[in-house]
Amino acid sequence: MSGAVERIALISDVHGNLTALEAVLADIDARGIGRIFNLGDYVGKGPRGREVVELCQERCEVNVLGNWDDFLPDPHRDHDDDALRWWSAQLGEGQGEWLRSLPFCHDFSMSGRRIRLMHASSETVHRRVRYVHDEAEFLGQFANTAATIAAVGDGPVPDVVGFGDSHDPFYETQLERRTLFNTGSVGNCMGDPTPLYVILEGVPDSLGPAPFSIAFVRVPYDVEAELAHAREVGCPSLKGYEAELRHGIYRGAVELFEAGRPLTAYYHEAASPPASQPGT
Repeated sequence: MSGAVERIALISDVHGNLTALEAVLADIDARGIGRIFNLGDYVGKGPRGREVVELCQERCEVNVLGNWDDFLPDPHRDHDDDALRWWSAQLGEGQGEWLRSLPFCHDFSMSGRRIRLMHASSETVHRRVRYVHDEAEFLGQFANTAATIAAVGDGPVPDVVGFGDSHDPFYETQLERRTLFNTGSVGNCMGDPTPLYVILEGVPDSLGPAPFSIAFVRVPYDVEAELAHAREVGCPSLKGYEAELRHGIYRGAVELFEAGRPLTAYYHEAASPPASQPGT
């Protein structure tokens, strides 16, 4: 092994939840981690998309495109409603253009492993890969596609792929050292709503084998303060936001929850939303 071991923090799916983001960044700082990579979905759902974008522009070394970042600021989107217009209006000057210009993925090496970070599937930010998936979906996450090639070129396929989007963290390995993991969400994680981020530890830019780890970190924060601000400023879809932040229940299943129906598998197995509409 050559070179010093370093740590990189991976955050994703903040969705305008500034209170959660500040708590996670404070934990990252307390651990002495200086490099932060963001896997997308800065905006929508929560009330402070503008502030989240500003803070991520300041703090994150790498910023990757998410489905909400592509869809919400699109002046030609074919779906619109009052909530989307409200979230879009929260963005500052030039932020929409910045979001839509973000790269699809980011490739780098660590401890002899080729790592790719992206928001959702390897083909598009608008297709979801969930915790429950088949082998074809697993292998597809490691493929070079038109989207990844446009971002990073047609080089070697990755050994390790990290992504967000589903707010549903997991870690999975198969043969040939293929490792697939989901970072969960800082802003509104499913199941356990406590903000979650990932720490990669290894020797950066190393082509030779060296110790390597992937760690998941939960960071408590003041949920009620975030919701109080959301109510104060008139954040739309507040009932769904409350369900996600307090209970880790996807806003699309609030009626099931209130009716007392079982929610064991509803989220893992739900179909992806149409490409023209933002999902999680």
